[in-house]
Amino acid sequence: MSDEHTPAESEVMEPTFWRKNGWTARVIKNEEDDGWAVEIHKQGIAEPVLISPWVMGRDKKNPKPFDAPAFATFVKTASEVLDRSARQRDQAMTKQLSIAWEGRWYEVRLELVADEYDPHALLSAIDDAGATVAKHRVPMNFKFNRDVANAWARGGFPEP
Repeated sequence: MSDEHTPAESEVMEPTFWRKNGWTARVIKNEEDDGWAVEIHKQGIAEPVLISPWVMGRDKKNPKPFDAPAFATFVKTASEVLDRSARQRDQAMTKQLSIAWEGRWYEVRLELVADEYDPHALLSAIDDAGATVAKHRVPMNFKFNRDVANAWARGGFPEP
């Protein structure tokens, strides 16, 4: 069976291969031991999202067949892996700190924009009411620390 997925793919529910709602689960030989593993793919992502051990069947030789609860559990776990990865990526791309200036709190953020042709960053200040008071494009290597953020606030959030 092909790893390439198209939106119009039909559901498949075979003993060692399930495809449903953009997810594919396939039983594979576990490279680490004599057992089996399950490889979970999400449509549009080339690499497996999750590889997990899988149990032997009653004959202690072949893999146990998939069922709906097992597939649902693997999809849920793989979705959580993707969510966690996205949060970590977002956190790595955003630096933020809180500062106080003239009796108000501001959250100052530097968001890196990894554009293939024009990488840059966005420097922004959000007041304690949640309003964006300034947002400027800056170089990707913009120095960002508390001293810089405080000086920016003292100056009225001008374009750096």
